[in-house]
Amino acid sequence: MLALSNTTALELLLSKLLQDYLERGNSSAPAPVRAVGSSLEILYVLLMLGLFGFFTVGVLVTNLRSRGPAGAPDPFDTYIASDLWSRKDRELLQAKVLESYKLCCVLENRLAPERPAAQIPEEKRS
Repeated sequence: MLALSNTTALELLLSKLLQDYLERGNSSAPAPVRAVGSSLEILYVLLMLGLFGFFTVGVLVTNLRSRGPAGAPDPFDTYIASDLWSRKDRELLQAKVLESYKLCCVLENRLAPERPAAQIPEEKRS
């Protein structure tokens, strides 16, 4: 009997909550407006937006100034467009080849017999 009364009490409670929710959702009255205590919240938001805008504009201006004027020729592109780089590279390569040729030497052992048909003996592993 006790379980039956708990079930009906629970059903009554849930039905009451459901009715309150439906009445609140269907009401056409506007929600109560909060009273504004002070305008410090708005001032704080505006201050934060101002600081963010200040730093953003500073970064943009710094980036634009570091790029230089739009029509300024890039020295690297000018160097690549000319034929100077290939001529200089060719001269540098020839100088390095000559330098390595001068440092190179071949030692000849005149006492070693030449036998092109002879094979080097291999060690057999067992």
